[in-house]
Amino acid sequence: MLGGLETALRRSHPDRPAVLGRRGIRRGDLADLATMYAGALHHRGLTAGDTLGVAVRPGPRALAIMLAAYRLGLRVAVLDPSAGPDVLTARLALAQPALVVADAAAQAVAGWAQRLAGRAGLALPSLDRLGPVVTVGRRLPGCAPALESRAGGAAPDRSDMDGDAVIVFTSGTTSRPRAVVHTRASVSAGMAAVARLVGPRPDDVVLGGTFFVLVPALASGATVAQPARSSRKLAAQLGRLRPQHTYLTPPQLRAALDAGARFTGSVYSGSAPVSAALLDRARAAGATAAYGVYALTELFPAAAVEAAEKAAFDGDGDLIGAPLPGVSASVDDTGQLLLSGPSAAHRYLGEEPLRNVATGDVAHLDAHGRIVLGGRCKDMILRRAENIYPGLYEPALHVPGVNLALLVGVPAGDGDEKLVAVVEPQPGADERALRAALAAPLARMGAARPDAVVFAPVPVAGRSRKPDRAAASALAARLTAAGDGRG
Repeated sequence: MLGGLETALRRSHPDRPAVLGRRGIRRGDLADLATMYAGALHHRGLTAGDTLGVAVRPGPRALAIMLAAYRLGLRVAVLDPSAGPDVLTARLALAQPALVVADAAAQAVAGWAQRLAGRAGLALPSLDRLGPVVTVGRRLPGCAPALESRAGGAAPDRSDMDGDAVIVFTSGTTSRPRAVVHTRASVSAGMAAVARLVGPRPDDVVLGGTFFVLVPALASGATVAQPARSSRKLAAQLGRLRPQHTYLTPPQLRAALDAGARFTGSVYSGSAPVSAALLDRARAAGATAAYGVYALTELFPAAAVEAAEKAAFDGDGDLIGAPLPGVSASVDDTGQLLLSGPSAAHRYLGEEPLRNVATGDVAHLDAHGRIVLGGRCKDMILRRAENIYPGLYEPALHVPGVNLALLVGVPAGDGDEKLVAVVEPQPGADERALRAALAAPLARMGAARPDAVVFAPVPVAGRSRKPDRAAASALAARLTAAGDGRG
């Protein structure tokens, strides 16, 4: 699908909008932009198999870079500027990109950009620690040199080659990051699965912001729009565009419904737990169908369930539906859900190929072969559809005067969680001084900054007296409910 998208954009209604909005672009212009980037990257000396770091806001420019990289046979390392400078530096050291392309917002680190960076939750290490960096899009003072425009006609076409396509970082620590590696085959299989599930048509409007939503829609000839950030604008956008297909995370969907949004066509929600009540609200707001989609970074998408089927389920656990065509599901002897299929990741970076994707979810298969979740067996915390891994950030909380510190999730309703830091001071430590000492590491945590910090002994359990995360979460819930936690 990716290999043929550039040609499809140019040959099929090139004057039609590809992406709507202030940063919109026509289909033919998107293809031309991808060709230009391919020529520019080739001119920089990048060849098949090289790794390209991409720190660009989602939109037409990011999509064009991905298409250019695919054409050249490059491997893309997706860099999230909101992860914080220490985590990002460790990820760069692991991926070792030959070049990093970044837009101005991703480079907003100091000086003129301090306020912009604060509003956007962005923090990158200084440019000299990133290695070779070039700017795409508008270049502002303090940015790296621009990626020079090239016609791209001489750039080789490696679209039909095998090998790695993308690196997506998920977890680990600053000393040992972890990243999912998808091949070109698994990415293509995942997008084909989305196309089968959603079924976009040439005249449709599809509202959604993820790569796996954009590409199948554009390949079918549909027009895409990225969701507005504010709930009020999102509700207005839905009313104005009347999309045939809408993909929103559960927090986006809840916010849009709270703002009075009305839906047309089918609605899909995933990236975090999706309750039957939330899907029913979407149906009541006009959606002809509402699906909860179960997906992981390692395998997207895995299963889906429509609102009516989910509401009718009266068993224990959370019904997420039957595995999608090509996906195989099983449960290991610990009760953990295992998945496999053509859209599964090949491996974790630096590790052996995967036989199955270990989801970290406790589950069982019902009599109909449907997947029913029974909770998570990993420490991962889900907040506002973002995966937060405590091990990435807890070491930074151990400043002088701190005996032990944990990041835990506290249920916030409808599958979401609040993130709370439980900090155990050393005997005699001054709480006011500790708060001052924690200010800098907390600020460097970016999107993983806790909603609250509470000072209390961290519960421990077992003969080894390891921290008890479940007990710590319960403690954090009591303290924050009592108003003892402050962010």
